[in-house]
Amino acid sequence: MSSFDWVADMASFHWVADMAWCHVENKTEYPKAPFPPQCSQNRAVETLTQSVYDHIHSSDSFTGELLGHFNEKRPGSGADLPQGGEYSPFPVARKVNSSHSMVMDVDVEDGNLGPYQDRPRTFPNMRGKSYNPLIFRILMRINVRVLFVILLLALGVVFYVGASTSPIIVFVFSICIISFLVSLYLARWVLAKDEGPPEMGQISDAIRDGAEGFFRTQYGTISKMAFLLAAVIFCIYLFRSTTPEQEASGIGRFTSAYITVAAFLLGALCSGAAGYVGMWVSVRANVRVSSAARRSAREALQIAVRAGGFSAMVVVGMAVIGIAILYATFYVWLEVDSPGSMKVTDLPLLLVGYGFGASFVALFAQLGGGIYTKAADVGADLVGKVEQGIPEDDPRNPAVIADLVGDNVGDCAARGADLFESIAAEIISAMILGGTMAKRCKIEDPSGFILFPLVVHSFDLVISSAGIFSIRGTRDSGGKASSEDPMTILQRGYSVTIVLAVLTFGASTRWLLYTEQAPSAWFNFALCGLVGIITAYIFVWITKYYTDYKHEPVRMLALSSSTGHGTNIIAGVSLGLESTALPVLVISVSIISAFWLGQTSGLMDENGIPTGGLFGTAVATMGMLSTAAYVLTMDMFGPIADNAGGIVEMSQQPESVREITDVLDAVGNTTKATTKGFAIGSAALASFLLFSAYMDEVATFAREPFKQVDIAIPEVFVGGLLGSMLIYLFSAWACSAVGRTAQEVVKEVRRQFIERPGIMDYTEKPDYSRCVAIVASASLKEMIKPGALAIVSPIVIGIAFRIFGYYTGQPLLGAKVVASMLMFATVSGILMALFLNTAGGAWDNAKKYIETGVLGGKGSDSHKAAITGDTVGDPFKDTAGPSLHVLIKMLATITLVMAPVFL
Repeated sequence: MSSFDWVADMASFHWVADMAWCHVENKTEYPKAPFPPQCSQNRAVETLTQSVYDHIHSSDSFTGELLGHFNEKRPGSGADLPQGGEYSPFPVARKVNSSHSMVMDVDVEDGNLGPYQDRPRTFPNMRGKSYNPLIFRILMRINVRVLFVILLLALGVVFYVGASTSPIIVFVFSICIISFLVSLYLARWVLAKDEGPPEMGQISDAIRDGAEGFFRTQYGTISKMAFLLAAVIFCIYLFRSTTPEQEASGIGRFTSAYITVAAFLLGALCSGAAGYVGMWVSVRANVRVSSAARRSAREALQIAVRAGGFSAMVVVGMAVIGIAILYATFYVWLEVDSPGSMKVTDLPLLLVGYGFGASFVALFAQLGGGIYTKAADVGADLVGKVEQGIPEDDPRNPAVIADLVGDNVGDCAARGADLFESIAAEIISAMILGGTMAKRCKIEDPSGFILFPLVVHSFDLVISSAGIFSIRGTRDSGGKASSEDPMTILQRGYSVTIVLAVLTFGASTRWLLYTEQAPSAWFNFALCGLVGIITAYIFVWITKYYTDYKHEPVRMLALSSSTGHGTNIIAGVSLGLESTALPVLVISVSIISAFWLGQTSGLMDENGIPTGGLFGTAVATMGMLSTAAYVLTMDMFGPIADNAGGIVEMSQQPESVREITDVLDAVGNTTKATTKGFAIGSAALASFLLFSAYMDEVATFAREPFKQVDIAIPEVFVGGLLGSMLIYLFSAWACSAVGRTAQEVVKEVRRQFIERPGIMDYTEKPDYSRCVAIVASASLKEMIKPGALAIVSPIVIGIAFRIFGYYTGQPLLGAKVVASMLMFATVSGILMALFLNTAGGAWDNAKKYIETGVLGGKGSDSHKAAITGDTVGDPFKDTAGPSLHVLIKMLATITLVMAPVFL
């Protein structure tokens, strides 16, 4: 019986034929049987290959011709695949290089990896040959052409609908499509890099399979919950009230329900796709960064950045084009601005379902991914590094693969969905506020104020591309780290993006926000955008100061480790609490400054009252997120570098290679922390906008003013208390979920070290799959409880107090209590997220600072105390903290969608 290991690429059909040949070669011993374990790494290829084999097996003439071709092309094939006997634990490894033009076999008998031996590709050239019809080949060719035609038709429809809406929409569509082409270039550039020696590829394959398997299972669960919630929303909307504008334009309850549910499902789908894109590139870039680190720190940095850039461009582009398509579709379908139809200023209210869908998926993605990655990380560190004294990412640690998989599902997939949701929520809330202001000021052409957020984020794609391509670094020699700090290189790219953001933002405000009623208003709004851009830069700097070990706070935290575990925990907690002060001051100044600039812009309502304040804060939020694509690039850089370091360690590369990946890993840890700080700041401003949009929506549905909420009313104050309680309870459940899952991992890792003592001297192999299965199963189960709390709480509170208000003669009580809950939850959530993220990042980098050789270095008592702090900080910074970003925005989008139910 033949036995072999393989890496399959669905993009190269010759691999499938090659696999089919292996079946045919052994058809007398292997007739239509399931694949052996060594051949089951890629289920998609397995299924396709089995169908190839089934067809070939039934056609002796084709079998002979195909075998003749292979025997001609591969004269040594009989010796390449060992015949007879049982499956070998170290089979022949199959690798394909980056160009997919060469197949390489490596003999790894007894685990000893030999040199590469190049050999021409073995896929037969079937052009011009008359074989028996192969259905699958015909279908594949048709599918490619059909998909291409469908894509062209879709683009044609999109541009037609956009042209029927506004030239601004056509501009947005064009920029987004160009950005997708740029992202494809980045992906091809990254994937063209080699994967290094076979041992690196085998580790990368295991990580990829684990990440993609968990992603499919997790998002399968999320999709079921999304459809269930969509059905609930549809039923609720059938019995809710409608706005006067909707009644006047003939939009009934059924149409409103259909539109909201369609937007919700589209937002959920796009958010899930954003998460998948983030994971897809990371599991393919990690091994290429590892391989590049053997040659050059500069090349490794470029690959990690461009891989992150691909994901960032796609995520931001999807958020923008998704909302633009939805807006244009509703505009054309509902015949907006036609006599007797809906006005364009009211159209953004129909998009709130999109933001809710994006938030829904992002919350569960962040919870599930965060629980997975930190439970595996904590379990691996506690037993491996503390108890057994082995290095991080050591191949002897049974939880190491689960840890590396977690970096992708928690830090890449979840973060992609998180930032997608942030951008979607900010765009929709700004469009609502822009439409409301334009209606109050009776602006002749309000489309500029409504579509301004889409244009700003379209320019974000352009300027972030420039920032990504500006990152090159200094040239260095192979095997030596670059003399230039990678963090300095990344900051230089961010500075380029910031400068371009200021220029494009000013041009956008002049183009879209100029009005004859207030000729200088566009300049005030440009200054609001500048406030947001400066706020983003300051946030990044503050977070870097508190989490980078080049600055005093982290070094003092590391020093506290020299006196024990307890002092490390105390110092870390105090650092996290202190770190909330400066960001809150910056947010406060930003909101007040932007509001004042907007209020003095000269825009007045029909009563002569200034009305531009809230829109000024919306513009400031847009300014803060105007570099979101580059910020997400830096965020994605972190887990890719972390994975690359793990692959280098597991494949036992030279110390010089590990030094390069260690530097990149430390920088990536700082970029992850800084981008989380950026996410909190943007979440704070976006939540303020969503709260304002909620107040406007309640006023519209209630048909009476709703401009303030009095917290001196007992029921309203109780709503605020419940909102704050929700934040703390949610954080507790998220952290305890990590703790419970980590306990199972610790037990399993300890069991393997006891029952398999040969693991420590490499005579026995750890059972990595067992730890992967434990964290995958537990994280899917544990994410339900805190997620359900976040979704159900505002709905239950709003309906309960609506009923109470009905019997006590307070018709708007439900809406007021929900507003109070939202306000208090936002404030508490911002502070809690700042504390959790900064403390966790500081603990992590304090450990890495000690690992550079100070305070005793690796294995010292100081190092063990720092590991304890890092273990405590793991669920803080990668599970509870990031989930709170999503939670405070999801609470706002839920209240926007459910506002009519509370009246």
